[in-house]
Amino acid sequence: MKLAARVSRIAPSPTLAMTATAKAMAAQGLDVIDFSSGEPDFDTPEPVKAAAEAAIRAGFTKYTPSSGIDELRQAIIDKLQSEQGLRYEKAQVLVSCGAKHSLYNVAEALLEAGDEIIIPTPYWVSYADQALLNDATPVFLPTSEASGYAINPDDLQRLVTPRTKAIIVNSPCNPTGATYDRKTLEAIATIAVRHKILIISDEIYEKVLYDDATHISIATLSPEVAAQTVIINGVSKAYAMTGWRIGYAAGPKDLLTAMGNIQSQSTSNPCSISQKAAVAALKLGGPFTEKMVVEFDQRRKVMVERLNRIPGVTCRMPEGAFYAFPNISGVLGRKGPTGPITSPQELANHLLKEAHVAVVPGEPFGSQHHIRLSYATSMTAIQRGLDRVAMTFEKLSA
Repeated sequence: MKLAARVSRIAPSPTLAMTATAKAMAAQGLDVIDFSSGEPDFDTPEPVKAAAEAAIRAGFTKYTPSSGIDELRQAIIDKLQSEQGLRYEKAQVLVSCGAKHSLYNVAEALLEAGDEIIIPTPYWVSYADQALLNDATPVFLPTSEASGYAINPDDLQRLVTPRTKAIIVNSPCNPTGATYDRKTLEAIATIAVRHKILIISDEIYEKVLYDDATHISIATLSPEVAAQTVIINGVSKAYAMTGWRIGYAAGPKDLLTAMGNIQSQSTSNPCSISQKAAVAALKLGGPFTEKMVVEFDQRRKVMVERLNRIPGVTCRMPEGAFYAFPNISGVLGRKGPTGPITSPQELANHLLKEAHVAVVPGEPFGSQHHIRLSYATSMTAIQRGLDRVAMTFEKLSA
């Protein structure tokens, strides 16, 4: 069978693949410590589950409008206005099957052959592949660990061409945990407005922040910037609802209308029960999120401190999200049972095989020097897993 050419441009999600491998090994009875999974280990809040149960009992099990129920779209509008001072009407809000689906809807509605989209590196694994699936070219904007992964405006300006259609802003960032301050966002916005480039602002980790950090949505800088920004968010990370698959987009009416039309021909509506649950999450989930972030903060400090004690490893303290992104350059080149380990991918494979610890290699995030570990797992698992990592690295020979 001859498949479409676009299929050959992409690979399966490496984060999901590593998580699936870890779960398969655990199913075989192996004691696997999984640092690969990008989801909170907390249970969904009780008020959210209660809302879902009530919806089932009430028979809310039929199709809904493809763009989402009015109650949820209004809850999103209320959230954006009360928390960020942004004003949207329902025609500017689309509910989808997760934030990843929202991002894909943007790519389908906006991108085509010849277009370019600027993606700061390191980046979340699906940004580039979603562009490739829609015939566009991802253009990578390197950032440095030394600068806290801040975007250099001059570097950004040099990448802009007449073909540049969009730039992605992800703050807090997966995988680095870095956040963008107001000055950086203003510089990005100035360039985007000047060149009429759409800003895709992925804000899925907006509530997972530490050390008194505050989230600034780039859309809040001015009405002119908001008119060129589509906000992507959802309930998965803030309310431990990854499996419920509810994300949303808010932005320019013509773009959101196009995205809604695409969704109506692809998935139709998101799950009716999940939409009712998401309403409860947005209205009642605040206290749960605050408690979860306190626990994440404790785990963050332990994981980063432990990583920095391992010879050959350095790890920057993340300001948000729930990932550590250690630089393992000092370990690469050492020898294992089958020879030198020369890449993050080889190191991740070695850890899984020898230590039964699952991490995600840096290559899919655009880095040849890092691995990603999630601390959205128990403190016990973090301590045991990092014991294994340290011992495994210690056994490697120079």
